[in-house]
Amino acid sequence: MAVPKRRMSRGKTRHRRAHWKAKLPHVQKRIENGRVTWVVSHRARVVTDSQGTPLFREYKGRQVGAA
Repeated sequence: MAVPKRRMSRGKTRHRRAHWKAKLPHVQKRIENGRVTWVVSHRARVVTDSQGTPLFREYKGRQVGAA
């Protein structure tokens, strides 16, 4: 692991950290069984039955795990 040779000043540290910004996730609107759902892209979604009981997780049309 790299170890700094000298101490970084408070102003330099804060200047560097000030440029980091959080981004909102990309959300997609889907209509499933007449209901509007919002889905975060590139994440597994939970597949439910007609009563709303979670069955399994799905990603790109494939089952990837238990709910």
